[in-house]
Amino acid sequence: MDLNEYRMASRERWGRVAAGWGAQRDLMWAATARVSEWLVDALHLAPGQTVLELACGPGDTGLLAAERVRPGGRLIATDGAEAMVALVRERAEQLGLDDVEPRLMDAEWIDLPAASVDAVVCRWGYMLLADPGAALRETRRVLRPGRRVSLAAWAGPERNPWSSAIGLELLGRGLMERPAPGDPGQFAWADPAVITDHLEGAGFVDVELETLELTFEYPDLDAWWDVQLDLAPTLAETVTGLTPAERDDLREALDARVAQYVRPDGSVALPAATHVAAADA
Repeated sequence: MDLNEYRMASRERWGRVAAGWGAQRDLMWAATARVSEWLVDALHLAPGQTVLELACGPGDTGLLAAERVRPGGRLIATDGAEAMVALVRERAEQLGLDDVEPRLMDAEWIDLPAASVDAVVCRWGYMLLADPGAALRETRRVLRPGRRVSLAAWAGPERNPWSSAIGLELLGRGLMERPAPGDPGQFAWADPAVITDHLEGAGFVDVELETLELTFEYPDLDAWWDVQLDLAPTLAETVTGLTPAERDDLREALDARVAQYVRPDGSVALPAATHVAAADA
């Protein structure tokens, strides 16, 4: 993998799905709020502190952290995709917040002085980076001594059919390549030992790690599919390249993969699992 090419492609893909993440904000928050709550609780925040969010996406985790550092505190919400940063900026303006600073910033090169923030939070971001080790070293550099980082990383595909069912079907059809070991991806940090190794390798200590079980709920399978088209960076472009007959065949196969999670009334409850971790600088 050419890491620079990956970085450019990743920024473009996440920029293209930013509108979808904004549209699905409420659904994602309903399913994953307890993840953000764990991450923010683990930071041990206090009024007046400065929080940095990396790979912020629509920024809901950082905005939750901002509530904990008022009065006098500040959130710096950053992402490598300008369209994601714009989502946070729009949300902060809607809420009338003047203590939120949305900034375009690469997590591998954090444009802040050393020892300038009290906490760093990154929900489902580090495992997608070209060089997560560099990002964690940068994280530790900008943290004040003894302060905290918290992160989330998805458990394995077998525990996340809400997402992995699509990837497995695309792999089987030759429409997607399986990531090589060590390559970035949604399940690159599925092994908790990988998370601990990365944190300790960057100099963090006293690693705390748990796994949370979640449920993604949808009114029906069509809604699940529409949400995935909005959220997944490569799915929409893959599906666009199929013929109508191929798209129909793909949907039928996917519906069969997740049929066990469909309730009698047609609604869908798909299980998920994520690791959450925190450590001291």
